[in-house]
Amino acid sequence: MGVLLTKSTMPIVNWVAEVLGWLMNGIYSIGVHNLGLCIIIFTLVIYAFMTPLQIKQQKFAKMNAVMAPELQNIQKKYRGKKDQNSQLKMQEETMGVYEKYGVSPTGSCLQMLIQMPIFFALYQVIIKIPGYIGGIKDVFASAVSHITDVSGYSDIIFKFVQDNAIKNSYIPMSGKLSSDHVVDFLYSLSPAQWDKLADVDKFQGFADVLNQTADKLHPMQNFLGLNIADNPWALIQSGWSTQHYLLILAAVLIPVLAWGTQVLNMKLIQTASNTSNSTPSQMETTMKTMNMFMPLMTAFICFTFPVGLGIYWISSAVVRSIQQLLINRHMDRMNIDDLINENMKKMEKKKAKLGVTSQNISQQAKMNVRNIEEPKRKNIADKSNS
Repeated sequence: MGVLLTKSTMPIVNWVAEVLGWLMNGIYSIGVHNLGLCIIIFTLVIYAFMTPLQIKQQKFAKMNAVMAPELQNIQKKYRGKKDQNSQLKMQEETMGVYEKYGVSPTGSCLQMLIQMPIFFALYQVIIKIPGYIGGIKDVFASAVSHITDVSGYSDIIFKFVQDNAIKNSYIPMSGKLSSDHVVDFLYSLSPAQWDKLADVDKFQGFADVLNQTADKLHPMQNFLGLNIADNPWALIQSGWSTQHYLLILAAVLIPVLAWGTQVLNMKLIQTASNTSNSTPSQMETTMKTMNMFMPLMTAFICFTFPVGLGIYWISSAVVRSIQQLLINRHMDRMNIDDLINENMKKMEKKKAKLGVTSQNISQQAKMNVRNIEEPKRKNIADKSNS
């Protein structure tokens, strides 16, 4: 089995990818046959559905900024105190702050857990388009049928991949290739590589089939002069050898725009959660470092991954930035007291369903402390009697 197949095989992610694949196939089926444009529309729809989760995250970030000074004071109060009694008291006071503002300590974690499979599935669908858009996979049907009828076709493909330094074919380089592997291989080819494939000795008997497949596929994969299945680094090398400098510029713009749009998006998120009346916590400092590092990592990855993934990253960052601007305006107009009251009502409803009250939580915390302190008192009493 290859590293990547025509469809995702990752547990949970593959189920989400199936659902997202239906959406991608639906966009293609209504007449959007340019895959670059298809990816952009797909991204718009997905992030429109994810807007409520983003709003919840920003509400949590706003409340976290308000709670930060109190939480930092508690941490300072118990700094250096590692005994169990102090740790429990710190935990009790910390939970008291969360109770005061009607916020769950795991509020943002649940939203992240929901979003993670979606993000992984988005990635899988975009780089494995033939597996999720039936119309695209059908384009390869005749070519795959002819190729797999050739004796030793797997070895011919392995040699072709190595000779042409194809990095994004996502096929195993040993054993017998399945029909899906051949689809993955064909989808990764640039127009020039299709011409070379038709010149392979054992494939020349059906060169017309390969040329027809390439002619059908080219307008689908062409987005602003770039083949979305190719990677920017390969395009830069191709442009340099042919002195096609516009191709080089377009290829370089993909990782540059991916970096720039992500930086913009992260700055807007920081603006929403910044607080001027407290010093940055260790977590906030770590997040700022990550916010500087991640866009650079994205740009680096963009050079060696298909252009289609870069289009997704750029379009998703632009969509998120627009959403963030609107969410920031909404959050700026929101009264913090109203938000606290809203949180308290939601928390009380959850507690009512579970049969939990604030008094129960407080009594349980005091019992925990008492259970620790009671043995200490007995030890002191025993020492004094002796």
